[in-house]
Amino acid sequence: MKVLQIIEDNINNRHIEEIVAVLRDGGIIVYPTDTVYAIGCDALNNQAIERICALKSMKSAKTNLSIICSDISEVAQYAKFDNTQFRLMKNNLPGPFTFIFPAMSKLPKAFKGRRTVGIRIPENKIATAIEQELGHPILTTSVPAQDDDYRCEPELIAEALGSQVDIVVDSGRGGLIPSTVVDCTGSDPEIIRQGKGDLSY
Repeated sequence: MKVLQIIEDNINNRHIEEIVAVLRDGGIIVYPTDTVYAIGCDALNNQAIERICALKSMKSAKTNLSIICSDISEVAQYAKFDNTQFRLMKNNLPGPFTFIFPAMSKLPKAFKGRRTVGIRIPENKIATAIEQELGHPILTTSVPAQDDDYRCEPELIAEALGSQVDIVVDSGRGGLIPSTVVDCTGSDPEIIRQGKGDLSY
């Protein structure tokens, strides 16, 4: 496991390329978002997804999975949404929200059997740079934590996860409040977890 220090206002492109090379090889990273530190992998790599599910003791067939996209046009490749839901995303993204939509079949077999996918477009330059260099979505889930310090301090996250991840991106102390989760699978959007973001309709 390697720790890379990256400052959001001064991103080292060589570090981003190194991170993406690890993702393309099926690796797992810890990286900052606009809410909490997250664990991520290539969202189109089924074996990497299973590694993350095992790390968090999640049964992939029964767990909601979320992906980070670079923009709404990319979201359209992986999730189904209508014009009203498009405007909702446009009003709130990038930002600290996870929108749940019906999933498209383009996602890997780890998503099969589940009808939905969580969509994130975080307002964080590091997360965006990694996703754009990779060229397609990152599977994302919050870092498991023993306590608040372990959730937001990269050095402690690296200590806790050890060899279970390949790279930890150290961008300083992270946040503690998760994203606001909005279920868009019904007739009207429903906030099922109020987090950092206040939804604008």
